[in-house]
Amino acid sequence: MILAIDIGNTRTKIAWFENNSLKDLSVIENGDLLQKIQKFSKKAISKITVILSSVGKLDQETLFWLSENTFLYIVSHQSALPFKNLYATPTTLGIDRIVLAAGAVLSYPSSNRLVIDAGTCITYDFINDKNEYLGGSISPGIQLRYKSLNDYTVNLPLLSPEPINFLTGNSTSASIHSGVINGVTAEIDNIIHQYKGIHSNLTVILTGGDTVFLAKRLKNIIFANSNFLIESLNALYQYTIENDK
Repeated sequence: MILAIDIGNTRTKIAWFENNSLKDLSVIENGDLLQKIQKFSKKAISKITVILSSVGKLDQETLFWLSENTFLYIVSHQSALPFKNLYATPTTLGIDRIVLAAGAVLSYPSSNRLVIDAGTCITYDFINDKNEYLGGSISPGIQLRYKSLNDYTVNLPLLSPEPINFLTGNSTSASIHSGVINGVTAEIDNIIHQYKGIHSNLTVILTGGDTVFLAKRLKNIIFANSNFLIESLNALYQYTIENDK
């Protein structure tokens, strides 16, 4: 039994894998993590293995319990990885982006890969067919765009994402929706188009909290998997075990 844990800024995904098969997945608030892990631990007949990535804060009580009661593997910049990191500032590369890049290499060998993670921010990560991580880009996510329009103006309301099928907004709210939703989809489609113009045999993976919302709006052919990061954690652990032999 392997528990894969992805700690974000506000929420955490925790998944239980057996024989590389995803058996259970939960999305919880960060403060509920220790209680959830302890519940999973009680199901196991032996000490469980935990692989963890975090871009948020892991409280010391949870970290201590994991260290004492599980076989704990925390992904870091020193972890063994299936790609060469050519980022100019490798120690500043987000752990989530490292895990996604590793998952892309392990899941889609012998191709160029572009991983798009649509969450609080939209990150783009490119790994070539030589398994070299070259970098990517970061832009505001959907929710962040709505929030910034409200935060930095006097009169614009705070809206939530809605599916739209128009370009020209005929009200302030409709104009905001058009600007955010059409803007994001145009950005993603254009970046995919540019990468395809430079790199042949390109595999595009879309993941993150807004995967389902965005996937049906994009013109380009992609692999859409909102659980790609948590599945990549399990794949990275298997890679680590195999390369420790």
